[in-house]
Amino acid sequence: MPVSIHAIIPARYQSSRFKGKPLALIQGKPMIQHVVERAQASPVLAQVVVATDDERIIRTVESFGGQWIMTRSDHDCGTDRLAEAAELLNIDDADVIVNIQGDQPLFAPEIVAQVAGPMLDDPDLPMATLIYKITRPEEITNPNHVKTVFDQQGRALYFSRSPIPFCRQDGEACPAYYRHLGFYAYRKKFLKIFVALPMGQWERLEKLEQLRALEFGYTIRVILTEHDSIEVDTPGDIDKIEQMLLAQAEL
Repeated sequence: MPVSIHAIIPARYQSSRFKGKPLALIQGKPMIQHVVERAQASPVLAQVVVATDDERIIRTVESFGGQWIMTRSDHDCGTDRLAEAAELLNIDDADVIVNIQGDQPLFAPEIVAQVAGPMLDDPDLPMATLIYKITRPEEITNPNHVKTVFDQQGRALYFSRSPIPFCRQDGEACPAYYRHLGFYAYRKKFLKIFVALPMGQWERLEKLEQLRALEFGYTIRVILTEHDSIEVDTPGDIDKIEQMLLAQAEL
């Protein structure tokens, strides 16, 4: 039976730093619509679904013809919402679910195939994610930009808000640093396992969910992409996004 790829976009209205963020207008269009349309531009996806617990987001998604699923309001994180949505949608255990962040309205549609590709090549792979080579030095020390190290087979060893690896500068050139982009692909059957695991000590310290998988011995394949993706964290980021869209339109 062929494996299908499904995109689920968790979207919540109550954000501590930016309430109503999915509905924020970018060039007159709600941010969640930008994200959905970019996901729909990926030819590998069987469906694109917004998972939310808020009627305002549902009405907005309906207004532009998007697909949605209503989830509980008591989820601690987006992955829990993703897992519930996958169950409600009756997605097959062997299928692949791509978690697309609802606050990254400029992501390149090509990255969906990039993050899901290894899951199709290896039916035993539980999880994959994207990384991007850091080009701005200030991101190395910024705790909001998560760094990662990985082995020679492209399997994640650790993710951290600290600069990793640490460079002692004892005569050797510092290595490249890689930033985690936050797009995940999960095997449906592993997603159920993942959300049932207790929080590990690394996740508790770093506040990074993916560390739970590593601490309990599961493989995360990292894929290096040439496409960066900008997050919207505060209302002030909207202006930056609009300026980038204008620059793209002028090319």
